[in-house]
Amino acid sequence: MEKTQSIRTAIIGAGPRGTSVLERLLAHAADLLTAGNPGSVADGSAPFTLHIDVVDPYPAGPGHVWQPGQSRLFLMNTQSFYPTLIPEDPALPAALAGSTFERWRQRQQQDPLPSLTDEERAELAVLGTNDFPSRALYGRYLRSTLDDLLARVPDGVTIDFHETSALSVRNGADGMFDVELATGAALRTGSVVLALGHIPSRLNPEQRELQAAAQQLGLTYLPPAVPADVDWAQIPAGEPVLVRGMGLNFFDTMVQLTEGRGGKFVETGGLDGRLEYEPSGQEPLIIAASRRGTPYRAKAALAGYYASSVTLRYLTEAAVERFAAAGIRPGFDHDLWPLLHRDALWAYYSTLVRSQPGAVPDSAAFLAALEEALHPHAHSAANWEDAVESVLAVHVGPRHRLDLPGLAAPLAERTFASRADQDAAVVEFLLDDARRSALGEEDPVKMAIAALHHGRAVLKTAVADGGITDESWVAGLRGWFESFVEGLASGPPALRSEQLAALARAGVVSFVGPDPKFGVDRRARTFIASSPWVAGQPAAARTMVEALAPGNRVSANDSPLLQQLLDDGMVRSRHMMTAEGAPVQSTGLDVEPHPYRPVAANGSVTEGLYVLGLQLSSAQWGTAIAAEAYQPGGPAYRSGQRTLRDADEIAAAILRR
Repeated sequence: MEKTQSIRTAIIGAGPRGTSVLERLLAHAADLLTAGNPGSVADGSAPFTLHIDVVDPYPAGPGHVWQPGQSRLFLMNTQSFYPTLIPEDPALPAALAGSTFERWRQRQQQDPLPSLTDEERAELAVLGTNDFPSRALYGRYLRSTLDDLLARVPDGVTIDFHETSALSVRNGADGMFDVELATGAALRTGSVVLALGHIPSRLNPEQRELQAAAQQLGLTYLPPAVPADVDWAQIPAGEPVLVRGMGLNFFDTMVQLTEGRGGKFVETGGLDGRLEYEPSGQEPLIIAASRRGTPYRAKAALAGYYASSVTLRYLTEAAVERFAAAGIRPGFDHDLWPLLHRDALWAYYSTLVRSQPGAVPDSAAFLAALEEALHPHAHSAANWEDAVESVLAVHVGPRHRLDLPGLAAPLAERTFASRADQDAAVVEFLLDDARRSALGEEDPVKMAIAALHHGRAVLKTAVADGGITDESWVAGLRGWFESFVEGLASGPPALRSEQLAALARAGVVSFVGPDPKFGVDRRARTFIASSPWVAGQPAAARTMVEALAPGNRVSANDSPLLQQLLDDGMVRSRHMMTAEGAPVQSTGLDVEPHPYRPVAANGSVTEGLYVLGLQLSSAQWGTAIAAEAYQPGGPAYRSGQRTLRDADEIAAAILRR
């Protein structure tokens, strides 16, 4: 790189990923200016100049999703010790400022910033390392970290923040880019980073029909949205509201319509210590529905992000490397899932033997036989699952067997005579799941799920950048495994399950049942929902909420910028081939690594244009998860800080141009 060169770059998107690129640009710039570096100011050469334009209609740092002013009832899905904006890899240029969220939390408790609000101070006062922070507080961390970085900008680096939207990015004849802003201004820059995060998405056909019916019949329909964007006041008290989706957005909906309206959860003094709900009278009647009929399973109470008693034996990073060394591009169902399946079985049964000694009479003989049955014999034609079943038939009674698929569908093939019976079954599931979560590493079911959670981190590395076949990505990884593992390992804190059970007992929440069908009763002017497994009349309501995140599909985007890039052929969606040889449009952009650059409609790669984050969902798996801080004594999977390394590669490439 010529140090006398004047470099200009634009980052579109100022949430955590865009801020990561900014942080890495500052770190690399400082590294180039450090005494002793060839070409640095210290060796007598002229310094380079770097100008960074950051474009986002929301304040930089928190961006859209992590706004510090949102309701504090919206919790993160990870504990305080987990997230970080700052990389901890000693091989990367050192950060100029900032730390992990956990260290920031500790510092604020000891010496709080004068700018912290009373609400932020109150939350920090009781927030522990294993607690789940509010999304608002994480947004405050992001903003605080950015402020610290901006106080240490190296000489020769300037930054302009544009709180507006970018409408288009086009190539200029001189190799520069022209970025048009919604204000009418234009930026001319040598490179552009697309860190777009969650973008608006067009509704699918069914959702469009529901929305149109609502407009015609005077109903209220709330489409998928970031929970902080929703006007919850438009949902009337005392009336039914249909809520579709029982993943993480559901719990945001649930708490906003209950605690957010003045209701209270209180602990009873009985032996079970269960929660009860005291209504305020301002709640609607929440009627919840999802394909499983139950919400995501709750997280286990663990000391760290990964269960320390679980160590992968089969789906290891070394196993993934052996595929690559042998020139094998593995399939998910055929090569990777059988290894992770083994790990889940071993985690369950080894925990069962440890935590419930009476469950298996001869535990030593059982574990030895199980280990032999699980061992991947390269030249054996035997079905390993049959071998495992034979071992279980001898040593483990039916009551203690693991039904792994059944964990994700606890109501599967059960019929109910009424919605009340089905509600009782859901409450029983919620309380049992919360009880298991409280047992943590002593519960065999939660440790089987913990193995899947460990394995997910290894899979992210295994499948990245074309690491598995297209057909297994389409049919296996995204076809069934993604929803399966998310329902088990991506759930809320156990407190949310206990709260939901309390709300159901109080009559504030009821459930539609598995495999729900939604429609509109035009004569009655209501939305309706029913389950084929639950007898009785359909649930009906004049209000319906889609408790789902906006679809992360490039082809269904409702972003003027992304649509312009697609229309102009500067980017394209990635197509994958099914086992039958049919092309299928995948969710993300077609990109060339590393760093990630979009592939144009004609197959070329535009130099100086980079992609980071959710739009990489066809090259990476699990792009919505934040970077993991390193945990002492815990596994440091390569996927944990992948996003931060991606940002570092982009920053290095920008400064090399």
